Amino acid sequence: MTDVNLKSGYTAIIGRSNVGKSTLINRILGQKLCIVSPRLQTTRHRIFGIKTLKHSQLIYVDTPGIHTYSKRAINRYMNRAAVLSIDYVDVVLFIIDLTWTYEDEVVLKHIKTNASVPVILAINKIDKLANKNTLLPYIDRLDTQYNFTNIIPISARKDINVELLEAEILKLIPEGELIFPKGQLTDRSSKFLAAELVREPLFRRLGQELPYSVTVEIEQFRKENNMYSISAIIYVQHSKQKNIVIGKKGGMLKAVGKDARVRMEQLFSCKIFLQIWVKVREGWSDDESMLKYLGYHDNS
Repeated sequence: MTDVNLKSGYTAIIGRSNVGKSTLINRILGQKLCIVSPRLQTTRHRIFGIKTLKHSQLIYVDTPGIHTYSKRAINRYMNRAAVLSIDYVDVVLFIIDLTWTYEDEVVLKHIKTNASVPVILAINKIDKLANKNTLLPYIDRLDTQYNFTNIIPISARKDINVELLEAEILKLIPEGELIFPKGQLTDRSSKFLAAELVREPLFRRLGQELPYSVTVEIEQFRKENNMYSISAIIYVQHSKQKNIVIGKKGGMLKAVGKDARVRMEQLFSCKIFLQIWVKVREGWSDDESMLKYLGYHDNS
């Protein structure tokens, strides 16, 4: 019999790239689950972040940033992953920042077409607002765009109004039993999280375009005594990129490996033995079969 005091449900966090969706979900969960970087389109998959409280379980769906170009199969995949998330959730959380753009218009169009649930608009990065007097006129202007359930200014990075935002989401979540076991943080496997933690320093350390030409596969993930032994492959699209990722005397690859290992030890709470290789796979980002092999498909 369902406890009438128990609530559980899904909230899709959607928006254009680099508005702070992953930063917000990490803040809500109180630990780092989703990788972040200053680069656009760092998030490539839908990821569930699960927060279980005494009388509620909220599943936050972190999505890739919706963007207006789809030159390669991976770009089309990311847009589909974000838009499809609207279909099955109980609440949509639409995140923007202090500047309304054409890509925000595109996201809103998807909401108008697909959303049949309450939509909260969160205006992120208000800690960067130079003139606080511009916020209310901005909110008034946005209020005319759609029948939002609420409009809440926040800063995910500085933890401003995040608790208020969570409370507003909880009001909209239906009654129901727990969907996931208590203590479960995400629907993703440890192998998936390990691959993401290798990809994150690549986005942070490499040049402007190269991060979008790399992806990561975990070839081996096994526990040995109190240590995980992990082997990762970084795929690039041509040999010049391979040389850049490896770096002079292997310096770049060593730095990426060190960053990833430290993050893994924090997440998995154990020692990590990490080996990384770089391989060329031409055109992987526009190869549908390769993308499916690497886990890029609509139900991922």
